[in-house]
Amino acid sequence: MRIVVALGGNALLQRGQPMSADAQRANVRKAALALTDLASSHDIVVAHGSGPQVGLLALQAAALKEVPPYPLDVISAESIGMIGYMIEQELANALPPATRLATLLTHIEVEHDDPAFGRPEKPIGPIYAAQEAERARAEHGWPMVEETPGRWRRVVPSPLPKRIVQIEVIRMLVTAKVVTICVGGGGIPVIRKPSGDLQGVEAVIDKDRAAGLLAADLAADAFLMLTDVDAVYLDWGTAQQRPVRRARPDELSAHQFPPGSMGPKVEAACQFAVTPGRIAGIGRLEDARKILEGKAGTTITLG
Repeated sequence: MRIVVALGGNALLQRGQPMSADAQRANVRKAALALTDLASSHDIVVAHGSGPQVGLLALQAAALKEVPPYPLDVISAESIGMIGYMIEQELANALPPATRLATLLTHIEVEHDDPAFGRPEKPIGPIYAAQEAERARAEHGWPMVEETPGRWRRVVPSPLPKRIVQIEVIRMLVTAKVVTICVGGGGIPVIRKPSGDLQGVEAVIDKDRAAGLLAADLAADAFLMLTDVDAVYLDWGTAQQRPVRRARPDELSAHQFPPGSMGPKVEAACQFAVTPGRIAGIGRLEDARKILEGKAGTTITLG
């Protein structure tokens, strides 16, 4: 079975943890063990998020007054390279020595007139208290959103992914049985100019939407979105919240989910699973195999 696995940025750097290299390395090591279990019996392609990490690097860049801040597409590339390096190294340590691995920085085309550019809603970076959020807004001009009461984060535009520029290279690697880490951070967002040249843009593509596009382009059998929550919940954050264990795409897409977090996951899962024979799953990183087997998390399928 060919499986595209999307690792959430919050699974690799968990909420409330210090945003340090050591903390991230420890989480990547746990992720590698979960992926090794899947890779023992399936062909896997690994995508990953970078929301917390790209926001941290942007914050560090903004703090250096002597140099103008790097644009968000360049900072995205930095964070993607950092995470890809860690994932590849830990997978190499966990998988059999003969396993071939590759990490590919991936450009993804978006439309220059995507409405998302006028409606920032993708959270990135650290969590702020209210006063800290107001200070960041004043100093850097960053839009902020209150994710949960008293917990604020920076938000940026998140245009829809339209085309994976390096998809043919990815197909070559996957066909050659190379464990490929790609579409990191949702891919580096670019637009194509009238001349045909590519140009980076100030945005962060949602990694679940990008990974869903990757899974469809590779004709994957399964698409797993592994994060730090155990399932999709209806009425999340209320006394009536309840997990969804199994659903058809039309059933799940009839509900509303937060646009900056679970919403894109559900959207990507439903779009992928609408084709007969495909399985999409959402749940905790450590439950990867159980999610695939329908024993944990949320499974979305026509069957």
